[in-house]
Amino acid sequence: MAMASPPLPLELLRCPKPSSRYGRTTNHRFSRGGLYLKISSSSQSSSPSEASAETAGSCVTLGLSLFSKGRVKDALVQFETALTLNPNPMEAQASLYNKACCHAYRGEGKKAADCLRTALRDYNLKFSTILNDPDLASFRAMPEFRELQQEARVGGEDIGYGFRRDLKLISEVQAPFRGVRRFFYVALAAAAGISMFFTVPRLIRAINGGDSAPVLWETASNAAINVGGIVILAGLFFWENKKEEEQLSQIARDETLSRLPLRLSTNRIVELVQLRDTARPVILAGDKETVSRAIQKAEGFRTELVKRGVLLIPVIWGAYKMVPVEKKGFGLPLKAAISLPSIGQEDFEKRAQSISAKSRLKAEMRFKAEIISPDEWERWIIDQQKSEGVNPGEAVYIILRLDGRIRRSGKGMPNWQQIVKELPPLEAFLSKLER
Repeated sequence: MAMASPPLPLELLRCPKPSSRYGRTTNHRFSRGGLYLKISSSSQSSSPSEASAETAGSCVTLGLSLFSKGRVKDALVQFETALTLNPNPMEAQASLYNKACCHAYRGEGKKAADCLRTALRDYNLKFSTILNDPDLASFRAMPEFRELQQEARVGGEDIGYGFRRDLKLISEVQAPFRGVRRFFYVALAAAAGISMFFTVPRLIRAINGGDSAPVLWETASNAAINVGGIVILAGLFFWENKKEEEQLSQIARDETLSRLPLRLSTNRIVELVQLRDTARPVILAGDKETVSRAIQKAEGFRTELVKRGVLLIPVIWGAYKMVPVEKKGFGLPLKAAISLPSIGQEDFEKRAQSISAKSRLKAEMRFKAEIISPDEWERWIIDQQKSEGVNPGEAVYIILRLDGRIRRSGKGMPNWQQIVKELPPLEAFLSKLER
């Protein structure tokens, strides 16, 4: 859960993201890559009267403490109180964000979305924070999150402007000349329009006839070329816009996919993004019988698949809805969550550059992983099926590249012999090109 500004005076700094679910007591963030706050040494020496004065910052701090102890209802009261105590923008952002985390914990998707929407619109909350925070994993499995993400993807001044800008930057990298092409489409269409402006009077004169009238066939041909050029160029421009929107939707889905959580065979909880460069996850989604049969067949090719970094991720439709679990973190009971180690506590960007960290992860990947937060997984797979024209709920497989992007997908279960032939070993040169 994210932390905001405690009682003044404050000190701006960066700090790693902790998690109350694992019993840590370090500072909390409220904006990924943004400003971080903690109480300065001068504030700790404040007089008793100052310390006892209720402020927005003190309410946020107390709310975070209560949330870490599982007293979500009391924490929610503190965050709501903070919003009534004339908070500064940072305190208001943190109050709304942490209030949304409480609502998500309680399964109140609409209230959580309203808080996040206000924080995005009025207090410059980064949408990436919503995507990355494990405390909002349950919210990301709700339909309200999908609505909020769609609003953010569309962009605008209200919410999601920064999110759409980031998506567009990624889109420009993947399709670097789209902007240039659209410029030429507009420029050439404008030139054809100007030519048409002069051609229409000539065409009218040619139709009326007369000694000085232009040749009708030649003038009509020029007009037809101009009209055809405008229609084609306009069609190409709108086609490029459509392709860009489809690409932005796919990039948003890829970002959501990268944050889906797994539990490795060693009980370590990771997100898919943390397996980049070390594994090729293969998602197997379907009924229990279909998925079990596919895993059994994969066992016959286990040695070769492990050489290629294949990590099986079974997702069995509806098998997880009958298991009653408390809403703690990724959907695990609090005691179980505390007992599980996780590498999500440290700064991933630094860990991703650590060869030893990747080696440890590689050693812990034992051919198959277990999904955490199944509702979130199922919702992502259904969204992906809709985007590819597949009926939601059908058995499908999705193979990811080493860089985390989708390599291939299809109906049913994969042909493992073909997969072995298609995927190069991790140490091969072609695998290095995927990283």
